Amino acid sequence: MRYLWACLAFFAAFTLNVLPNYAAGKKKYKGLTINYLIFQDTTKIKIVSPKDSLRKDSLEQIRKKTLYNKLSGGVQKDTRDLALFPAISLQQNLKGNFAGLYVQEPSGEPGSMQNMFIRGAAMPLLSKKDLYDAQPLVVLDGIPLVREHPFAFDIQQFDFNRIGPATNLLAGIDMNNIASVEVLKDLGSTSVYGPRGVNGVIVLTSKTAVGKYRAISFNSYIGMVQKPFVNTINGKYENDFRQRFYGVYTTNGRYSDDEEYPVYLSDSLNNVYSGKSDWTDLYYKNALVYGVNFSLAGGTDRANFRFALGNTKSEGVADETGIDRYSATFNINMKPTKWLLFSTMINANRLNRDRNKTLRDRFAQLNYFPDLSAPLPPNKDFYGSYLQQYKKGFDDNKTNSIQGYAKLEGTFGQFKVTSSFNADYSEGYRDVFYARTLLQGNSYASNYYGFSQRLMMDNKVTYDLNLNKIHDFHFSLGQTMQWDIYKYSNAYAYKGVNDYIKINLLDSKPKNDDGSDNGGYLTPVAFPRELTYRFLDKTEDNLLSFYGKADYSFADKYFLSAILRLDGSSNAQPTSRWFYSPTISAAWSLKNEFLKGNSLVDDLVLRASVGRMGRTFSYDNYTQGPQYTASVGYTGNLTVPGYNAFGVLTRPYQFGWVGYGVPWSYSDQLNIGADVAMLKNRLHVSVDLYSKTDKNQLIGIPAYAEYGYKQAIESGMSVNNMGVDFTLSAQVIAKSKFSWNSALNFNHNANKLKALPRGLDQLVVGNRFLKVGQPVDQYWLLENNGIYTADADVPAVNGQKLKYKGIVLKAGDPRWKDQNGDNTIDDNDKVLKGHALPTLSGGFDNNFKYGNWSLGTSFYFNLGRKLINQEMANRFDFVNREGNTDISSVKEITFWEKRGDYSKYPLYNPWSTVIPYRADQDLFLENASFLKLRQVSLGYELGNLLSKKNIKINKFFVYGAVSNIFTITPYTGQDPELVNYDGIDTGYGQPIPRTYTLGVKMDL
Repeated sequence: MRYLWACLAFFAAFTLNVLPNYAAGKKKYKGLTINYLIFQDTTKIKIVSPKDSLRKDSLEQIRKKTLYNKLSGGVQKDTRDLALFPAISLQQNLKGNFAGLYVQEPSGEPGSMQNMFIRGAAMPLLSKKDLYDAQPLVVLDGIPLVREHPFAFDIQQFDFNRIGPATNLLAGIDMNNIASVEVLKDLGSTSVYGPRGVNGVIVLTSKTAVGKYRAISFNSYIGMVQKPFVNTINGKYENDFRQRFYGVYTTNGRYSDDEEYPVYLSDSLNNVYSGKSDWTDLYYKNALVYGVNFSLAGGTDRANFRFALGNTKSEGVADETGIDRYSATFNINMKPTKWLLFSTMINANRLNRDRNKTLRDRFAQLNYFPDLSAPLPPNKDFYGSYLQQYKKGFDDNKTNSIQGYAKLEGTFGQFKVTSSFNADYSEGYRDVFYARTLLQGNSYASNYYGFSQRLMMDNKVTYDLNLNKIHDFHFSLGQTMQWDIYKYSNAYAYKGVNDYIKINLLDSKPKNDDGSDNGGYLTPVAFPRELTYRFLDKTEDNLLSFYGKADYSFADKYFLSAILRLDGSSNAQPTSRWFYSPTISAAWSLKNEFLKGNSLVDDLVLRASVGRMGRTFSYDNYTQGPQYTASVGYTGNLTVPGYNAFGVLTRPYQFGWVGYGVPWSYSDQLNIGADVAMLKNRLHVSVDLYSKTDKNQLIGIPAYAEYGYKQAIESGMSVNNMGVDFTLSAQVIAKSKFSWNSALNFNHNANKLKALPRGLDQLVVGNRFLKVGQPVDQYWLLENNGIYTADADVPAVNGQKLKYKGIVLKAGDPRWKDQNGDNTIDDNDKVLKGHALPTLSGGFDNNFKYGNWSLGTSFYFNLGRKLINQEMANRFDFVNREGNTDISSVKEITFWEKRGDYSKYPLYNPWSTVIPYRADQDLFLENASFLKLRQVSLGYELGNLLSKKNIKINKFFVYGAVSNIFTITPYTGQDPELVNYDGIDTGYGQPIPRTYTLGVKMDL
C-alpha cells in the first residue's frame, strides 16, 4: 500500500508542476489522518508506513513539516526541469526560476564569475568586495559553501578578474545529483543559518537512497554552441568613420602629420589593416558541449548508499574558452540500531578552465603595458600568427573542491540529538607563461596557489510535544562553530632567458645564504631580481553561534515560531564581539478557520515574519581598531600585507583608518505573505511583501588625508530594499492525454539609501554619488540636450560664456544642462538617473504534455534596468584613447566588429578638451530591459513502450532542446545581460551562445 501512495504522490507532483510547490490536503492511511504537502520534488515528502525508518519521515514528522512550512517563505523547484538546461553553473540553472532571485551573467565565457542577489543588494556595489558581501549563502546538504575571499583584490590595480583561476566555484555542482533546490528569502526561514545567510539562502539537497531501494541512473546530453553572426570592419571603415569628424572640425577636412594620426590607419594601401577583415573564424566557432552522469544507489532499511560519477565539458563560443568538470559524489546512511543513524557524504570536483586571451585582462595581471599604438589586425593571417605566438606559452587554470559531512542522529522518544561535522575546501592553481614575442622581448611567468577552507561543527537537540492532539510544540537548541581560512601565494617575473624554458614554479630569493645579492632565484632559470615579485596573504574568520527555537501550532489553524540567536565573530571588535538576533514568525490557516467546507478554495494561508539578523564583516581588518601592516616589495607595485617575509610596519594608508567602537552590522526584515490553492489544486498563487533594512554598514569616508590616509572606514550606512515577490502557477488543461501547466514568477524591488556615517546627507565615492533618500544603484550623470552648432549658441551670463570646469564651451561641444544655474558645468550639475539593477525581473514557463510527448518553453525577463554603453563611448572617444600606454587604450580583436547604432550620436568635436564623449553623461545611458526565450525543449518518454517488451526500464526519456533562442530589447549594444555589476557595458563579455542539445535520461 505504501508504494501505491508513493506513486500517487509522484504522479501528482509531476502533473501539477506548481509554484509555490505544494498542494495541501488530507489522506487516510491505515486509520490515520495525515496532512501532506506534495512538492514538485517528490524526494522532499514521502508517504510511508511507520516501520520504514531509515532516512524516511514518520507520519508525525510529515504532519509537522506541513505545519511549519506554512511559516516559511521558501520556494522549491523540481530539478528534473532544471537539468534539461545545458548549464555549467548553479547560477545559470537558477536564472529566472525563483521570484526574488536575480542572476547576473556578465559573460558567456564558461566557468567565469556570475552574481546572484536575493531581494536586491544590501549595499552600494562600489567594488568586487561589496559584490562578495552581497551574495546569498549556498548550502549543500547542510554544508554552507565557502567562496573565494576578495582580499586578493588588495594587490590589484584594476577591478577586473581576481588573481588566480577566477573560476566560479558553483560550477562544481552537478544538477543531476541534486534532488531539490529551495530559495529562502525571509528571516523566518533563513535565521537558522545565522549571519552568513543574511542575504538569503539557497538550499541544495542531494539525491540519496531511501529504504529498500535499488536504482541505476544514466543522464547524458551532447550538443553544440552556435557561433554568432557579426559584422566585421577594417581600417577603411574606421577611416571613413573618423573622416566625418575631420570633415567638420579640421580646416582642410583631413588629418595632418602633426596631429599624429595613427599609423595603422594612415596607409589605405596597407592590407594588414585595410584589407580583408576575416578574423572571425579564428575567434568565434561552433563548439562542443556534453555532459554525462552515472549513478548507482541501493540498500536496505538498515543501510543504503548512492554513488555518482560525472563529466561535463562546456566549450565557449569565442576565444577558445571552455571548462571541463569531473565530479564524484558518494553518500551512505547506516542505522546500526533503531535509535541511531549515521550519515556521511563526500562530493569532489575538478574544474579545468581555458580562459580568454583578452589583452585587457592579461595586461592588468602583468602590470605591464607594451606598445599599444598598433592593435591586433583584422586580417586572418596576421591574427593567426599572433595566436601561434600565444600558443608558445600556456595558461593553466585548475580548481579542486571537496565537500563532505559526517553526521550522527540519535532518537530517544520525543528527543532527537544530531551532531555533524561539515567541511568545504577549494583550492586553485594558475600557472602562466607568455613568450617574449607577445611582450616586446619580455617573457612573463607567474604562479598562483590559493585555498579557501571552511570547517563546521553543528550540534542540535530537538523535542516534540503534542497535547490533546490540538497543541503541537517543537523545541530545538543548537550550537555551531565555523572556522574559515583563506590563503594565497602569488608570484610573477619578467625577462626570461628564452622562450624554450617555461617556468611555472617561482621561488623568490633576493639574498644568498652569505648575504650577497642573488641575481634572481627562479628555478630553473635566473631572472633579474628587480623583475621578480611575490605576494602572500592569509586571513581567518571564526564564528561561534548558539540558538534556541520554539514552534507552536493550535488546531492546524494558528502557527507561531520564534528563534533567538547569539553569534560571536572573530572579525568583530572585542567591545562588540557578540550579537543577539531575534526572529518571530506566524501563520494563520484561513482555510481551516473559515472555509473547511468550501470546495473552491483548497488552501489559504496568511503568514508573516519579523526579525533582526547580524551581518559579519568579511575582513579581519576591522577587528582591533587602528592597526599596522607589513608592506613587502620595493618597486612601486601594489603590495599586500604579508607574513613570512621581510618588511616594515606601517599604517594601512591605502586601505584606510579603522577606529575603535565599530559595532556589528545587521539587517531588520519584515515579510508578509499569502499562499492560495484553488480549483482542486490546479491554481496556486503566492505573494510576499517585504522590507529589509541593512544598518550599521561600513563605508569609506574621505578623511585624515593630512595623516596620509586615503579614507576612514566608518559605520553608519543604512540601505532599505522593499518589494514584492509574486508566483502564479496553473494547470490550465488537465486531460488524460493532454495537459498544460504554466507558471509565472516576478520580483519588484526598490532600494533606498537611508543613512550615511556621521549623519552625512551625501557622499562621493569615485564615480558614484550616494545621497540619502535616493536609490544606491543609480548613475551619476550629466544631462545631455544635444550639440552646440555655433559658438553663438553657447549661453552667457553677464558676458561670460558657459564653462565646463573652467573651459569655455564652443561649437561642437555637448549641450550639458546647467542644473543649478551657476553658469558652470561641473559635478554639481550631475543628476542621479536609471537603475543598474532591474526593478522587475522574473520568468515565465509553460509545459505541455500529449501522450508520451512533452514540450517546454522558458522565458526570462528584466525590466526597469538601464546601463552605460561604455563600449560605444570608447568608440567615439578615439582621440583620447589612441596611442596611450594605459588600460584605456587597449583594443581587442573585437575592435574590428561593428556593434551598436552609430547614427544616434551627435558629431561632437572629439579634440575638445571637455571630452564630449565622456561616459558620465546620459548620452550613453540606454534602456536595458529585455525578454529572452531562454529555452525550448521537446521530449518523448520511451519507458512505456520498452516496458511492454519486458525490458525493465523505469524511465527512458529522450529530448532535444534549444537555448538562448532570441532576445527582445531596445538596447543597441551586444546583449543587455553582458554587463558588469556596476551597470557598465565595457564590451568585454563574451556572447551567451545559442545552444542545441540532444539528451537522454534513463532510470533502471
